[in-house]
Amino acid sequence: MALKHPTYKVAAVQAAPVYLDLDATIDKTIAYIHEAAAAGARLIAFPETWLPGYPWYIWLGTPAWAIGKGFVQRYFDNSLAYDSSEAQRIRDAARQSGITVVLGLSERSGGSLYIAQWLIGPDGETIAKRRKLKPTHVERTVFGEGDGSDLAVHDLELGRLGALCCWEHIQPLTKYAMYSQNEQVHVGAWPSFSMYEFAYSLGPEVNNAASQIYAVEGSCFVVAPCAVVSPAMIETLCDTPDKLELIRAGGGHTVIYGPNGMLLSQKLAESDEGLVFADIDLGLISVAKSVADPTGHYARPDVTRLLFNSSRSRAVEHFCSTEYSPESPTASADSTQENVPPIFEDRE
Repeated sequence: MALKHPTYKVAAVQAAPVYLDLDATIDKTIAYIHEAAAAGARLIAFPETWLPGYPWYIWLGTPAWAIGKGFVQRYFDNSLAYDSSEAQRIRDAARQSGITVVLGLSERSGGSLYIAQWLIGPDGETIAKRRKLKPTHVERTVFGEGDGSDLAVHDLELGRLGALCCWEHIQPLTKYAMYSQNEQVHVGAWPSFSMYEFAYSLGPEVNNAASQIYAVEGSCFVVAPCAVVSPAMIETLCDTPDKLELIRAGGGHTVIYGPNGMLLSQKLAESDEGLVFADIDLGLISVAKSVADPTGHYARPDVTRLLFNSSRSRAVEHFCSTEYSPESPTASADSTQENVPPIFEDRE
């Protein structure tokens, strides 16, 4: 029997969050989810740390300045916890619209934050929660790290779906781990490209190229949402003239690429907000891979191979002894895994 390949529409967001305002940005999130579904899209992708916006202040001033201005507290308070009523609103929107959502967010877990992507199915149920493997440069002053379990591809009705954030796309081994799982549709989430314009590597040409090369290397579709920096964000972030020289409004460069690297979408002006759409046909992947399948016929595992630890890493491992010793001051006869405090539970 011949294989049947899904053909469907995808949407990528180019917009500014309501900066450091979780509830208001969730309102905007839900509006885009409904708009994309009404336009016939079956997948919508949001930029990196869309909720509650990217912490641009870490690039603009000292840690003491960020604390004194209240950015650190506000960012933590407005980051998203998965077990919250705010998260439930997003689940409900995905279910009501019947659309798969890949949402970029600052994840709040215990006392730590993580650059995260939340994959939600059209039934409103969680497909996966992943964390950026290594925050980039000064992002490490805000966010913790993911682990090998976050490099995963998920087999869905829409195809094999995976996601990465920002400069994870310039990590060769990270990309190869994803390619090895036969990824078909990839969401590459980005913040904005309007900061440090003197640094060419941070600009739109290089970073859109990273998304395009990912599509060609992996022979997959790449949906690359990119946020916008709004004038209101500039007013919030820039309290001195020198900061105005480091970042400006705009920077939106949302794109969607095919498995041959072709741009499939119409680009918006970099300050415009809206949805970028493209129709994808998974059947085109076999044509691209007939030329170069990176972990298949075009690989040379006898020469180079990747060691990939895909296990979950935990700071604390809970266990129960098979033998109960009453002399142990911490022993408990009814001690079970069910009694593990919620902070140590699996993300799933």
